[in-house]
Amino acid sequence: MQGKRNTEKFIIAGLASAFLFGAATPASKALLGGIQPQALAGLLYLGAALAVVPVVIREGAFRWPWRVGRRTFLLLIGAIVLGGILGPLLLLLALRAVNAGSVSLWLNLEFAATVILGHFVFREHLTSRGWIAAGGTFIAALLLVGGEGSGGIFPVVLIAFGCICWGFDNHFTALIDGITPSQTTLWKGVVAGAFNLFMGSAIAGGAGLPSVILVALLVGAVSYGFSITLYVTAAQGLGATRSQMIFSTAPFFGLLLSVTVLGEAFSGAQAVAAGLMAASLMVLFSEKHEHVHRHDSISHQHLHRHDVVHHDHEHDGLRDAESHSHWHEHNPKKHAHKHWPDLHHRHNHEDEEDR
Repeated sequence: MQGKRNTEKFIIAGLASAFLFGAATPASKALLGGIQPQALAGLLYLGAALAVVPVVIREGAFRWPWRVGRRTFLLLIGAIVLGGILGPLLLLLALRAVNAGSVSLWLNLEFAATVILGHFVFREHLTSRGWIAAGGTFIAALLLVGGEGSGGIFPVVLIAFGCICWGFDNHFTALIDGITPSQTTLWKGVVAGAFNLFMGSAIAGGAGLPSVILVALLVGAVSYGFSITLYVTAAQGLGATRSQMIFSTAPFFGLLLSVTVLGEAFSGAQAVAAGLMAASLMVLFSEKHEHVHRHDSISHQHLHRHDVVHHDHEHDGLRDAESHSHWHEHNPKKHAHKHWPDLHHRHNHEDEEDR
């Protein structure tokens, strides 16, 4: 039951992250009328950093990433450069050329990039149900893109390259285990935000009106800061590929907001795609992956709760169901149980049976 509750927690975190991020594209489109794209990207990520400062303070156990270890530091640098600088800039450049609805739907290409990179580069194993879910999600994305029209090839190319950047970013953040998700978001927001704001302001001769800056920081805090933290939490618990499948519902949340708040039309293609996406996610959540596997000795830090499977170390005055983060060690262990490609299950699957 402990594992089931944890899985549900990660799924809810992924859905909440998708909802918050889905609202970012139309909000950013409105802001682009008064601010340069790269400066806006900087403000959005600085807003994200500001949003998680209270969380970082409450967590305690703050660690400088360059002191955690070379691997964690390099993963964080990769996430900042690709996910915090290049990805948002390419998105906002495309958003300036076409409408927000088209860009929101094209962002489903991030899921395809994450799946392909996960299988061929980062060794994330997918069972047959996982591939079916991935295929259904990709077909739904194609239906949506086709229904929106092209809007020119250049914005699509920008979005495609941006999604590849975010695909790498998704896997990098899923593998970061020396700092907490909120600390990852903080560093990503501060470094990427400051760089983009400086470059954008230098190009445009300023960041924009104070009112626009304030709104951009607020959008960044909600749609980027809270969203990124929730996504990293889900990715570390479910793996980048499966958490990205959940996150790929973000355009549908954006569509829902467009229909209910802005009064935009709901097309037949959108209805079919939404049904296909829901069916694909149901297939994904029914996936069962269990086999005998071996854990090597490892020492790391991440958000966790105590259970009888992996985290059985003791704390004075701490309930088993209470989530917390600290540096801890795992002894070598060999066992079998249902699992996802999370921080503890990055193993090969040659000659192993999946169900």
